Amino acid sequence: MRDAQTPPEIIDGKAVRSLVEAQAIRGATILGQPGGWAVLVRYGAAERAVAAQRARQPRLWRNLNSAAAYVRDDLGLARFEVDTLRHQPDAIVRRRPDQAEALRRAHAAALHDAWFRTEVAMAIAEADAPDAVWVPQEEVEEDMRLQRAAIEARLASTAR
Repeated sequence: MRDAQTPPEIIDGKAVRSLVEAQAIRGATILGQPGGWAVLVRYGAAERAVAAQRARQPRLWRNLNSAAAYVRDDLGLARFEVDTLRHQPDAIVRRRPDQAEALRRAHAAALHDAWFRTEVAMAIAEADAPDAVWVPQEEVEEDMRLQRAAIEARLASTAR
């Protein structure tokens, strides 16, 4: 058994998946940490923390339910231990502050996309309506030419 103050050794997710496939995982502990929960797996005589992707540090789940779901569903263990000794719920560590801004941008983009699709659907429905009035291209071009000439004349008179 490991000392509660000593940080656990790390095992990457790919190795954990291999151990699960080989049915070599003997047990797991969900270990309370400042800001979250780490998962330790036991296999053979070793006990190691599941590593975060692309990092050499334990992966932290923000809540106990998520960590428990990982142990139950991904590791296939119905029974496991929970160690709350070092858990500090108020010490949530924000490792990816860029995520909040990315989520805001994604939400804004989704809202704009929904608005745009609604506008296009309304325009298509209006154009397909039996009482739609169509204006010939020549008439539109002549109207635009007259508007442009009026604007140019106003600009010319204010430039003097």
